[in-house]
Amino acid sequence: MSHRREFENKEVGLIDILDVVLDKGVAIKGDLILSIAGIDLVYLDLRVLISSVETLIESNQEAAEQLSSKRFDQEKEELNHVINGA
Repeated sequence: MSHRREFENKEVGLIDILDVVLDKGVAIKGDLILSIAGIDLVYLDLRVLISSVETLIESNQEAAEQLSSKRFDQEKEELNHVINGA
């Protein structure tokens, strides 16, 4: 039995979809070109990653250190130190 048939008649709520997306993660990539009268004016390269922080940390332990709030606080203090000239 295919997965499509399995879920064909099942109601799926938005919270269920959100739970799966945050648990597994979703990557979306797209290109958008805005043009007028056949002249390309703006090109956008869109890349979106939707995931929970926990999922990102579990998938890449190197990223865990970069994503930690302690790391952000440390960088904020360093920036304040540079800005204040102390």
